[in-house]
Amino acid sequence: MIDKKHLDNFAKIVGSENIYSDKAHLLAYSYDATREHFEPDAVIFPRHEEDVSEILKYCNEHRVVIVPRGAGSGFTGGALPSSGGIVLAFEKHMNKILEIDMQNMVAIVQPGVINMELQRAVEAVGLFYPPDPASQEYSTIGGNVSENAGGMRAAKYGITKDYVMAMRAVLPNGDIIKAGKRTIKDVAGYNITGILIASEGTLAVTTEVTLKLLSKPKLTKTAMGIFDSVHRAMEAVYKTMASGVTPVAMEFLDNLTIRAVEQTFHKGLPVDAGAILVTDVDGNMEDDLDFQLEIIERVFRENGCSNFKIAQTKAEAADLWFARRNASPSLSVYGSKKLNEDVTVPRSALPELLERFAAIAEKYSVKIPCFGHTGDGNVHTNVMVDGKDPEQVKIAYQAIEEVFQATIDLGGTLSGEHGIGLAKAPYMHMAFTDEEMNLFKSIKKAFDPNNILNPAKMGLD
Repeated sequence: MIDKKHLDNFAKIVGSENIYSDKAHLLAYSYDATREHFEPDAVIFPRHEEDVSEILKYCNEHRVVIVPRGAGSGFTGGALPSSGGIVLAFEKHMNKILEIDMQNMVAIVQPGVINMELQRAVEAVGLFYPPDPASQEYSTIGGNVSENAGGMRAAKYGITKDYVMAMRAVLPNGDIIKAGKRTIKDVAGYNITGILIASEGTLAVTTEVTLKLLSKPKLTKTAMGIFDSVHRAMEAVYKTMASGVTPVAMEFLDNLTIRAVEQTFHKGLPVDAGAILVTDVDGNMEDDLDFQLEIIERVFRENGCSNFKIAQTKAEAADLWFARRNASPSLSVYGSKKLNEDVTVPRSALPELLERFAAIAEKYSVKIPCFGHTGDGNVHTNVMVDGKDPEQVKIAYQAIEEVFQATIDLGGTLSGEHGIGLAKAPYMHMAFTDEEMNLFKSIKKAFDPNNILNPAKMGLD
């Protein structure tokens, strides 16, 4: 437990109304989407950047652990207070859109801004912020930056890192820095912005983010292709991306996922299909969208697509997307425990990756339904077992280790958007050499020599 004198000193910094150590707050801030549970010693709501600076300075001097937190929507435990200490939460005060600069097409926001709120605000003035994680209705920009969040639109528009132009952040010793500029080009000095993105709150605490915006496309169309095999669907993905068309999204469901959605929601899905691909295209002219869909349909049909449907209304588009958006919760029909991973490979490796996953499932007699963002090679791989059966859980983790190894063997990565956190830290040695891990640890030590900021994450301890 943290010494009461520390809590009293924090209260002097932020006011007693912005620090809590009662059981209700400690419990509320002890979870994330992993469902793991680690109680902090206190929760602090900073009012502004100066509060963050003073808090970190104090924590550094007294070796108090501090964990920055967005909305707690992460899947790898990146914001869990696994070492106790203070949770620094931004949703109460530091949650404002500070500026939407129409001339330079940028937005400046505080870390507690909800992703969807930013999207709505910029779209109201004809601009566009593309990163759209599945948690967009509640995840925060600060959390998105910390995890380098992706989303369905990443196939065309990229992920969070592609839109962060500059950041203000506080180092563990309390120093305030600004990384990057509001300029399109900036090659002066080291790319500190790039180092902070996806650092999972282990290097500094973000207090302000400058984000690039785009002009919002006027039109969008949705289509679905049904395939006889997942292998041929995966071939259609990379061949489509090489055809001269870049879809906004290219999402897939394998047969197990199709069956789970149909069993749960009874939408009339083709339960004998090998896979479904759902795609969006956008632009400013109807003819351009039709041209893109003609090419996509041709490539799909050349690769085993038996049925290709284009939505004619927004309602039909929403119906085509229903299965993909409800894939994850549907998988509970296969077991009470889900090991949910987000491995990513080069798009051309997708067919072999899914074949290897099928072999792993057969080897361990487990179900491994897959779905996800195949337009950028990002597959959500789910090992499903009975969580009450310790032997099944043990087998599931053995299967996951082989899933990671297959991914790495095909030139892939442990995570495309969820990050490493606690959950994947034990597997970092599979993806990185000792020399590379030592370099990561050296960077951590340069920023945080006393290891007070979100320790025990990313396999750095």
